[in-house]
Amino acid sequence: MAASGTSGKGRAKPTAAQRAYLARGLDQPGGKLPLFDGQGQRYPASTIRSCIERGWAEPCFENPIKPDWLVCRLTQSGRRLFR
Repeated sequence: MAASGTSGKGRAKPTAAQRAYLARGLDQPGGKLPLFDGQGQRYPASTIRSCIERGWAEPCFENPIKPDWLVCRLTQSGRRLFR
């Protein structure tokens, strides 16, 4: 059995880093998630991708200028983590 926060979609719980990232979308229009944290540091792609894999975030659009930037929004599953 996989450790909490490491399995695919389902009942996995987010890690502290994932939770901090996802929480930033709660008060944003459309649940838009930031690329940078409160200190101006870019969120690790691994954190963003793991949230996408678990269904807590979804890509919004592709940025043609910075294709490596994952611009995402919070999903309903992601919002439920904070209820």
